Amino acid sequence: MNQEIIKSITDIDSSITFNEDSKIFILGEIDKWSEVANLLKNTDLLNFDYLMCITSLDLEEDGLALAYNLHSTKFKKSIEFNLMFNENQEIPSVEHIWKTANWHEREAYDMMGIKFSNHPDLKRILLPDDWEGHPLKKDYKVQDYYHGMYVPKDKTTWE
Repeated sequence: MNQEIIKSITDIDSSITFNEDSKIFILGEIDKWSEVANLLKNTDLLNFDYLMCITSLDLEEDGLALAYNLHSTKFKKSIEFNLMFNENQEIPSVEHIWKTANWHEREAYDMMGIKFSNHPDLKRILLPDDWEGHPLKKDYKVQDYYHGMYVPKDKTTWE
């Protein structure tokens, strides 16, 4: 990774660290994420204009994490930005910065229960509104019935 880009990103906020082994940036202060994301996209030297993906992770005792994969179409560089937080924290939405975040954030909410502050339409995207729980959480227990129908746990008979 270009040292100038690394310096520009770590200069944005002193809580940002860079893991050279894996080329991942880690943000320490979650409440600054929206501001940092705005600078990542709109600073001329960085210009990370494309949000490729947001991946949510359940770290069990260590809380939750989000990995934002960003790409600069101008400079043809990609980075990953990680946020680590506890289950009760709300993450600032970046939907107003990268429109593709809308559906990615909704998926993280639906499947992991991660809440995004200031999201314009934070509701389930894959499961029905009345579904109980968040299926990608490691402590998720599949409900026995949904609207009176048995929910099978053994999927080997689904062929």
